[in-house]
Amino acid sequence: MAELDLQKIVSHCKEYGFVFPSSEIYDNLGAVYDYGPFGVELKNAIKEYWWKSMVQMHDNIIGIDAAIFMHPTTWKASGHVDSFSDPLIDNKDSKKRYRADVLIEEQIEKYKNKAQKELDKKGIDTNASDEEKARASRNYNKALQLEAEYIKAAEAENFKRYKELIEEHEIACEVSGSKNWTDVRQFNLMFATKLGSLEESSTDLYLRPETAQGIFVNFLNVQKTARMKVPFGIAQIGKAFRNEIVARQFIFRMREFEQMEMQFFVRPGTELDWFEKWKEIRLKWHLALGTNPDDLRFHVHEKLAHYANAAEDIQFNFPMGFKELEGIHSRTDYDLSQHQKYSGKKLQYFDSELNQNYVPYVIETSIGLDRMFLRVMSESLKEEELENGTRTVLALPPALAPIKVAVLPLVRKDGLPEKALEIYNQLRFIGRAFYEEKDSIGKRYRRMDAIGTPYCITVDHQTLDDNTVTIRERDTMKQERIGIDKVEEIVRKKVDINNLLKKAI
Repeated sequence: MAELDLQKIVSHCKEYGFVFPSSEIYDNLGAVYDYGPFGVELKNAIKEYWWKSMVQMHDNIIGIDAAIFMHPTTWKASGHVDSFSDPLIDNKDSKKRYRADVLIEEQIEKYKNKAQKELDKKGIDTNASDEEKARASRNYNKALQLEAEYIKAAEAENFKRYKELIEEHEIACEVSGSKNWTDVRQFNLMFATKLGSLEESSTDLYLRPETAQGIFVNFLNVQKTARMKVPFGIAQIGKAFRNEIVARQFIFRMREFEQMEMQFFVRPGTELDWFEKWKEIRLKWHLALGTNPDDLRFHVHEKLAHYANAAEDIQFNFPMGFKELEGIHSRTDYDLSQHQKYSGKKLQYFDSELNQNYVPYVIETSIGLDRMFLRVMSESLKEEELENGTRTVLALPPALAPIKVAVLPLVRKDGLPEKALEIYNQLRFIGRAFYEEKDSIGKRYRRMDAIGTPYCITVDHQTLDDNTVTIRERDTMKQERIGIDKVEEIVRKKVDINNLLKKAI
């Protein structure tokens, strides 16, 4: 099977009803997408897998659904008003805008990729030290030097140095090939809006740029009403909004997106142990989907956010290379302390075992639902060479498949549609079923393969004689004759989400 590039994934998503450009009849709205009939089913299945594994399978994690609108002081306390911005740089010839930090990070990655080819030729082991690699490879040395300078500039928020590094390493615009850059400028990413019917009396608000703050301001409400003891977590799935100027790579980076986050509250001093534990838990969750372990890796943050004392990303090997899929951060007590300071309300927990009050520390796991959707599509969509041509198959984990089973009458006559509908109505209790009678059976099989349907049930004339049907399995294309009374049991066993949960826990 051949993995497909990003453009083929985009085309497949559009053609088969997974993802559409938003407001397409008006020539689209940039970096905003709508999920189609099969896309929304896949998206909801991913949510269910995350929610059940996070909340249902952990006794000390509960969920909430906080509002998108929050009191504006929330974002002052969290630091978003003053520092939630991107360093932007424009190419003067192409007029294309970039994030300066991303340009530098991509250049570091390019050096390392070139270096790896050099090291492979020289037989240098991948586990060799950075010093050994630097001695053996000019490009690896460049990568280390640029990385060190970048970290120093980022820590000092020296954006003038960003431009100098871009120029020193001759980073060019991907459109024009030009190295003619503007100065780096800061751009706040929050969308502003107003609450109130009259302009003069309205309140300035923001569309939330992350879902985490809704958890923090509800810390005491949840802890007391759910009678939770530290350590415990609060999970949430919700929309967030960022005014991304450089939004690209399909649904990887959008202006309106969805997050699946869990904030885990722990005793101060235990946070780094919990940080390591949650890294293991989250990696296991990803691997339970059958992902090739080589396509997942941890990336350590060299430059930590002001609120963190440890941070790593789980990166996935997307069609455009390894990119962040999920963030795992040790946020210390920054968030609760800030909200305590700005609100004047105590956000402390009384630990009866220690007989003391304290502001809990927090371990965050945050995954982009849209990125998870793209990851699942990326590793599932394949082209398979057959004796009579090529088929496109979306080899999704069956529990995530938008359509769990399709029921197909061989022809539209002789009582076959009526019998097929009878079976279809029985199978709808398992999950989303699909009935189709248009086109040849071969074309219908191919369409179901492309949508990712694990099983197709074909009703033919023999069905009317002996109550048997043909069941076709998506991945192997194997067909077997079984009794109608066996269909529900076989399909249910294959598509049960508990199959994933047992592997993930």
